[in-house]
Amino acid sequence: MENSQFWGFYALLAVRYMVIAGLAFLVFYMLFASRFSGRKIQVLFPKRKDYVREVGYSFLTFFTFALVGVVLASPAVLPHTRIYHRIADYGWGYLALSVVLALLIHDTYFYWTHRLMHHPRLFRLFHLTHHRSVNPSPWAAFAFSPPEAVVEASVILVIAFLIPIHSLGILLFLLFMTVYNVYGHLGYEVYPAWLVRSRVGRWLNTSTNHNMHHRYFRGNYGLYFRFWDELLHTTHPEYGETLDRLVRQPEQRPATQQQYKQKG
Repeated sequence: MENSQFWGFYALLAVRYMVIAGLAFLVFYMLFASRFSGRKIQVLFPKRKDYVREVGYSFLTFFTFALVGVVLASPAVLPHTRIYHRIADYGWGYLALSVVLALLIHDTYFYWTHRLMHHPRLFRLFHLTHHRSVNPSPWAAFAFSPPEAVVEASVILVIAFLIPIHSLGILLFLLFMTVYNVYGHLGYEVYPAWLVRSRVGRWLNTSTNHNMHHRYFRGNYGLYFRFWDELLHTTHPEYGETLDRLVRQPEQRPATQQQYKQKG
């Protein structure tokens, strides 16, 4: 049972990644790269070997993620979590709220574990593999070393023990996490100016924000939101200027035909 469950979890993770990251790659890197050139955060494209490395490590990561899923669903662990299976126990309203709470918990967890993994004594073991994507593509979303994969996967255990959450809520949380993670590594800024300049939107993490983290290795440690970066003054000093340039006049940053030939 556990063996089939493991491979079921693995297949779900792999298919979700291939569909979401693959669609993003198809649209922005293959079909409409020139159309979105003004939104490209770094003008040059990764090499083919970068894509291969990112996909390879992502499929390796899913072994860890699937194993954590098996542990969470096991009879030894599941009864001690706060996972529930009848929506009527808390209602649809709380189910939606639980997904939001899970995202807030994950954002806090990610900021602090991410920043910790940047410590010089931990960086090489945990986080260097992911940072080999200095100019990330959508395929980099789950390109972690095995130790980092354990850290990233363990957030679901924290959530399951911390708040009541329905199994559907977990699936929705994981789906949103995957979409936003792919967006964070997209290499393009797709948010419109009106959103990032709004009172709510200015607190959202952007693809620009995370791309700058990959490029400069310091600052911009958040995942979904920018609360912790702003509170602790870890936002990259050029973030606002970079984002404003991308969303204000993207047509002023066309890439040359030769630069587009460097996609492979």
